[in-house]
Amino acid sequence: MTTTTPTPSSGVPVGPGLSMFDPIFVGIDEFGQPVYITLVYRNLLAGGEPGGGKSGLLNTIAAHAALSVDSRLVLLDGKLVELGQWEDVADAFIGPDITEALTVLRRLQVVMNNRYAWLRAHGRRKLTALDGLSVITVLVDEIAFYSATVGSKQEQEEFVALLRDLVARGRAAGIPVVAATQRPSFDIIPTSLRDLFGYRAAFRCTTPNSSNIVLGHGWAEQGYSATDIQPTNQGAAYLIAEGGIPRRIKVAYLSDSQIAGIADYAAWTRRPTRLSTPDASRLDLGLAA
Repeated sequence: MTTTTPTPSSGVPVGPGLSMFDPIFVGIDEFGQPVYITLVYRNLLAGGEPGGGKSGLLNTIAAHAALSVDSRLVLLDGKLVELGQWEDVADAFIGPDITEALTVLRRLQVVMNNRYAWLRAHGRRKLTALDGLSVITVLVDEIAFYSATVGSKQEQEEFVALLRDLVARGRAAGIPVVAATQRPSFDIIPTSLRDLFGYRAAFRCTTPNSSNIVLGHGWAEQGYSATDIQPTNQGAAYLIAEGGIPRRIKVAYLSDSQIAGIADYAAWTRRPTRLSTPDASRLDLGLAA
């Protein structure tokens, strides 16, 4: 659930002391109170017209993940530039190449299956922070690029199937998915896929139907329509959590220079582990034999 409790008096922890099991600060609500989401056991879908602020949300989450000591990043960005500044921090960065995207998603599916086999062997149902395994955060900027634009019809269908499987089963295995699209339509976000996302954020949409495709049927008719967001109010969105109602928020914004600084620092903090224990990453991702 989203929360709007005031920031603790001790302050918000900064990297490298962050964890993906911590609440993630994503912005403020209409009363100026901070809004947090707990992503590790959920997924997040963001939709809305170009320039609405979706990339700002993805970069805010990427920053938290990059500064978390227990996180690995897998990034899919068909334009290369929306998430490109995090490339040096990511374990995998996929550009406009659906073949590579499919390869990485298949590998993540293997990781997920291995983790569930491990959980079953230990009589468990989900990973926790005490297990010592990294949370593999998957960020996809523009679902439609891989599901409807590039590649063959068969490849596009396989991408959708693999993404759906990760969204449906990945969260308990420590593989949350954050995905965005500027084409909120039924062919890009079918209801069966949308409803698997625990968090959904609707940025400015041109029609009430587009807003409903992101948030769910009927919310626009009840007064929660992203068409009400002014084009000049970038970063404003309606955020809904499982079992809740949409709330108006303003997403935190990181400038390019701020992202570069955070990414550079995150890469520096991760370097010793990568250089000294290269085999540990295979064990951490569940790929070891």
